[in-house]
Amino acid sequence: MTATTLTVALDERSYPIHIGQGLLSSFDLATVVTGPAALIVTNDIVAPLYLSRVTALLPDRDLQQVILKDGEQHKTLQAVAGILDALANARAGRDTTVIALGGGVVGDIAGFAAACYMRGVPFIQVPTTLLAQVDSSVGGKTGVNHPRGKNLIGAFHQPRLVLIDTETLSTLPDRELSAGLAEVIKHAAIADGEFFHWLEANVDSLLKRNADALGYAIRRCCEIKAAVVAEDERESGKRALLNFGHTFGHAIENSLGYGEWLHGEAVAAGMVMAAELSELPGDARQRLHNLIERAGLPTEPPPVAADKLRAAIGIDKKIIGKRLRFILLRELGEAFIDDNISEDRLSRILDHAKP
Repeated sequence: MTATTLTVALDERSYPIHIGQGLLSSFDLATVVTGPAALIVTNDIVAPLYLSRVTALLPDRDLQQVILKDGEQHKTLQAVAGILDALANARAGRDTTVIALGGGVVGDIAGFAAACYMRGVPFIQVPTTLLAQVDSSVGGKTGVNHPRGKNLIGAFHQPRLVLIDTETLSTLPDRELSAGLAEVIKHAAIADGEFFHWLEANVDSLLKRNADALGYAIRRCCEIKAAVVAEDERESGKRALLNFGHTFGHAIENSLGYGEWLHGEAVAAGMVMAAELSELPGDARQRLHNLIERAGLPTEPPPVAADKLRAAIGIDKKIIGKRLRFILLRELGEAFIDDNISEDRLSRILDHAKP
């Protein structure tokens, strides 16, 4: 694949997304880490694989590191506190850069700590999972989970740079790769019918980790997300469309206990539920179902009590004026927001999850 650079256009807070093979061995990171020090936040799975590559890019900086435990169940305020302690103990100043090296969990935790420390220090995303590369590393959403709901505690804090080395996907477990494809499918379903058709033709190549196919999918998702974020940075309108499948998906994660299903797996089942709620024509709904299934992802929610799912949905962040808002599809490639879903319609969808 050919290296490429995109831009998230946010005026003075605009930043580049660099996508390419081998960037962790060649990128001039020192041009972005302009202060004398940096704190690298990673986890115990990624650190043995890639931490030394990042430190080698910054030979003249005072580097500290925090190694988190891997898994959604560790996405907590306690993890953020550990990073803040490390920054304070190092007497880090406002010119210290926090570098998130890992998947979406690492990026969300590290970004939130960067947003909080001294009311905001520079932050760089180095995503190593497909899900983080196509979605969570772009757009500045940071935060942690609460027992009552997913990502309830957080802040918007845009990175200075997103550095995507697609070679990191070579060490990604198959289950994690499939989970990332859920977010790829989501981008196509909400914004690009032609991209959805491309995915139908190329999902097998993606699962086989074909470099050109993965490079194209990552770039197209980042293009879609960058455009949406530039138009609606803080999710006052159009950015909410990026949450297709997430209202149900987050409820699944919360109901099962964080970490039982991967985020992408929960979103995949959530997209099927949202498509049914959308009352899409049968052909479009079947195409979405089939693509999710071919990607190795669940197409039905787990058997949990419907009232648990309904309670979790009731604290969804998209609620305005106590009205639930769902992201639905008019067709493949076109999404909309609906805040007029009856309890009867919702109950029919949630009944699929009955044990």
